[in-house]
Amino acid sequence: MDSNIKGKVALVTGSGKKTGIGYAIARKLASHGANVIISDLGNLSKEGAIVKTGTTAEIDEIVTELEKEFSIQALAIGADVTDNGSISQMVEKIKGSFSQVDILCNNAGASFGVPNAVHTYDEDAWMKTIDVNLHSVFKVTRAILPLMMEKGGNIINTASRAGKVPPLFNGAYAVAKAGVIMLTKVMALELAGNNIRVNAICPGQIMTDLEQWRFGLEAKFFGSTVEERKEEMCKTIPLNRIGSPDEVAKLVLFLASEQSSYLTGQAINVTGGQLMEL
Repeated sequence: MDSNIKGKVALVTGSGKKTGIGYAIARKLASHGANVIISDLGNLSKEGAIVKTGTTAEIDEIVTELEKEFSIQALAIGADVTDNGSISQMVEKIKGSFSQVDILCNNAGASFGVPNAVHTYDEDAWMKTIDVNLHSVFKVTRAILPLMMEKGGNIINTASRAGKVPPLFNGAYAVAKAGVIMLTKVMALELAGNNIRVNAICPGQIMTDLEQWRFGLEAKFFGSTVEERKEEMCKTIPLNRIGSPDEVAKLVLFLASEQSSYLTGQAINVTGGQLMEL
């Protein structure tokens, strides 16, 4: 596929761990010639999340490796996508290296306070989950848009299958991702006149740290093994397997390229057929 993204600048939030979707996205874009900004919490990491975020050392290592392997320019930024001050500092750092941002991937996400039903959910954990997964998309997009308005670009938001089909005992995450889907549509409508396309991806079961944690939790609950839980999950997936971060990244590459030039306001499932709806 001729992606036409060589030389473009892409910011990928939540991309500081090699086992995550964000890293796979950044690597895929870099492999097609895009300059990438690797953003994660680094030393600003929060307590209470079920999966650790990328450390400052990990972010720096990723930048060094991507620059060497693909001969592109990469930038490492530790930022808290829920904090306006931290986001402003991120924007200033970006301006120091690049004059514009062509591709924005709002990928950062986390769950706090799970597993819990709505009536037992800790309110602070609920609000923190909404803040990280939904409000951050609004805050980061608002801050980056001035670097995108002049030439246009692409915004790809990471939603989830959970935003369309609610999972048990993870309500805040599901509600937040449903909000991301609607926010994607709102932004697509409002930014179309600026030649900015906005789409969302909705991954299902993808083999990340978060998915491994889920299988471990289920194994304890059901008194089984992790492999048995994986086998049970695969029975619900027509393609009969768990997806990989790289398979999600391939969709992001398509959405970021001119191959998808007439596509905006969509929330596309990446679920191996587990969810068959638009």
